[in-house]
Order: sequence, then C-alpha cells, then structure tokens
Amino acid sequence: MPRNVPSVSRPRPRLLLAGLLSATFFAPLANAESLYSLKVTNDLFSSSDDGHYTSGVDLMRIATPEADHWSRRLAEWLPGWTANGMDAIGYQLSHQIYTPKAIERRELIEDDRPYAGLLLGGLSLFDDVQHDGWREASMLNLQFGMVGPIAGGEPLQNGVHKVLDSDKPRGWDHQLENEPIVNLGWNKSWWLQNRWAGLEWEYGPSASWQVGNLYDYLGTGGAIRFGDGLDKSFGIPSVTPALSGRQGFSANRGFGWYGFVGVEGRYMAHNLLLDGNTFEDSHSVDRREWVGDVTAGAVVSFDRWQLAFTNVWRSHEFEAQEEADHFGSITLSTWL
Repeated sequence: MPRNVPSVSRPRPRLLLAGLLSATFFAPLANAESLYSLKVTNDLFSSSDDGHYTSGVDLMRIATPEADHWSRRLAEWLPGWTANGMDAIGYQLSHQIYTPKAIERRELIEDDRPYAGLLLGGLSLFDDVQHDGWREASMLNLQFGMVGPIAGGEPLQNGVHKVLDSDKPRGWDHQLENEPIVNLGWNKSWWLQNRWAGLEWEYGPSASWQVGNLYDYLGTGGAIRFGDGLDKSFGIPSVTPALSGRQGFSANRGFGWYGFVGVEGRYMAHNLLLDGNTFEDSHSVDRREWVGDVTAGAVVSFDRWQLAFTNVWRSHEFEAQEEADHFGSITLSTWL
C-alpha cells in the first residue's frame, strides 16, 4: 500500500476557533445601529520596551437589543438584573500576546513570564441607572476562547516584527500549551456627578471580580472623569485583566471631551498566564497576589466618532519581575 497518500485538506483549528468567535461577534441584534470599536494595546505606545503584555487587539460591538431578544430573558433570570433594566449588550473579539522581556533568547527564561497567545470571545450585559446626582453602572461579562499555539501568537508576532524589522522572538517553543478558556466577570461603578471650575465631573468607587481558569480575583478602586459633555459618554477605557464596564458614547451629540484618572487594586488568586497551564506541565513564575493599576488618559468625540488614548502603569505581577510595566492603548469607535 502506498505510504505517501495525499491528505485531505481540512480547516486549521485556529481558523475554526476564529470562525466561532466571529459568529458570536456578528450575532444578530436589533435593526438599530451598533457602536463598533477597535482597541490596540501595545507597550511601545508608552515606552521603548517590548515584553510582558506586549500587544493586544480588541474588536467590540455594543447595541440595544429588542424587547424579545434572548439577552433580556437571560437578564431576567440573573440575580440583580431585569429584562427592562438592561441597557445594552456587547460582543468582543480579542487577541493578546505575552512574552518575557528578552525575546531574542532561545532558551527557557525561568525567572520571566511565559510566552502565551490568547484568543477570546466575549459577551457582556450592561445596566446604567441614573439617579438624582449620581448614576450606577453595572456589567456582567463572559469570556471564552483558547490559550496556546492554537491562538496564533507566534506567527502573528513574527510577522509584525518582520515588517517592522525588529528583533525576532526566538523563545516561542516554551509557550503555554493549548487550553480552553472560560471566565466570568462582574463590575460595578458608582459615579457622583458635579460641576466645578467650568467643567463637568464624575467620580466614585468601583468593585469587580473574575472567576474561571484564566483569572480569579477580587478588585476595588475608583476613578475621576472631567470634561465637557460627560452625559454623552460612558465609563473609562481600561486594559486587561481590569474590567472597565460600558465604554462608548451617544451618536450625533456634537463635540465632547474628557480626561480621566483611575486606580484599581486586585487580589489575584489565579492568573493562568503566570501560573501556567491548568492540566499540563508548562513554564510558570511565582505570581504576586496583590497587583495595582494606575490609569490616565483622554477621550475626544464628535458626532459619530470617538478616539481614546489610555496609559496604564501596573505594579509587579510576579516575584522575579525587575520593574513595573507601562503600556498604552488607542481606541477608535464609530456608530454604524
């Protein structure tokens, strides 16, 4: 019997996964318009370093579902939520790349974080309640996807570095193994509203948690927004693993802008990207349980477009980490 039998062409697993996540992102909603956002996160936006959370790309879609949409029936079933009270539903596609600092080394770098590619889909429910002089913003988020070679972190980073003529990452042989991801997160913010020095102000505390095989944590913090036209916008941008709640703006409301500063502290009980694979042996480092973020940035919107820039300073996430991380993100949003 011939040994070299032509193989039948089959779709690559990562293409099947990407197709499943895309189907979630483009799921049917109401006939009304949706808010689409593209967020790009990279350490090069804020420093010359290349490592740790080195890059991320997020596509987001937010819309108001019709009265008979399945998401409203789901909200009615959830504790603390109601079908009529839910304001919006969101879908998200996300790809993230994590590496150690010395990407030019081929050998395993035991005292720096593992290489990891992460491909995720997300579904979020939003509820924003306006009270007299303050508002309450809630979010429930479900994420699912894969970490490991199937997420395509190695070819994507190699391709980008080849185009930019920068150092080739040589340690991807030590990346985390394939593992499915399921994570549930919750975030609530309480925004006090005021006007001072000719500007509109929102400020207040927040609380959050996540549970799953990607992250397990409890978080708390607070933020301040100040500018003009705050009533047409929602929340502040953030960078994973932090949950920012609903982000975006109302269409056709003219020009608006705001600056923001936020802080969050998290007790990290589990971080797969540092602790290593759940069911297989893999590279890991000694995770720190307490991690803090300081976030600052600015947002500008006009009619149907919004542009946001965010800087994040993050404390050490693992014991052997030599210095805190600093990275930034740019988000472009529009109503379609």
